[in-house]
Amino acid sequence: MAGLLLAAGSGSRLGRPKALVELGGERLVDRGVRTLADGGCAPVLVVLGAAHATVPGALTVHNPDWATGMGSSVRAGIDAAPDSVDALVFALVDQPLVTSEAVRRLVEAYGQGARAAVATYNGNPRNPVLLGREHWSTVHSMAEGDVGARPFLRAYSHLITTVACDDIASPEDIDTEEDLTRLSALMNNA
Repeated sequence: MAGLLLAAGSGSRLGRPKALVELGGERLVDRGVRTLADGGCAPVLVVLGAAHATVPGALTVHNPDWATGMGSSVRAGIDAAPDSVDALVFALVDQPLVTSEAVRRLVEAYGQGARAAVATYNGNPRNPVLLGREHWSTVHSMAEGDVGARPFLRAYSHLITTVACDDIASPEDIDTEEDLTRLSALMNNA
């Protein structure tokens, strides 16, 4: 079970690459790696593009096509997955309130036989997403532009195990300075 952190974007609305943004004294990329590792993923791969960074505890994958959107990062990450890996847990660098417990719940669903699982919040599928190797080629072919696994999750919803994570995580993301300020305040009050 490997973790795959998508962190290649330039953060156009934020004005800087999200991977390098600090929240609570920790870069978002490092927080994402820790979340995946603490959730039971090893190794953890990080797809970078707009920003170059050394990421302790992770294998970095450079996506030269990062500007085309998340789809190219999904494809780059799948292509870089070691042969020994049977499943990937996909996470996004700009969702710092996704917890290692949410990842752990997906890993547990996998241990109980799920070959595709998605965290849900108020019944809505979001991130993280777990996909067994047999689904990678389909996801790879469907990941285009700024969409990752969403087309697969919609087209193959009958194969997806949903895992409620409302009580332990949030899919809120950081797109603007206002989002960063709001999530920082939420974390400080937690």
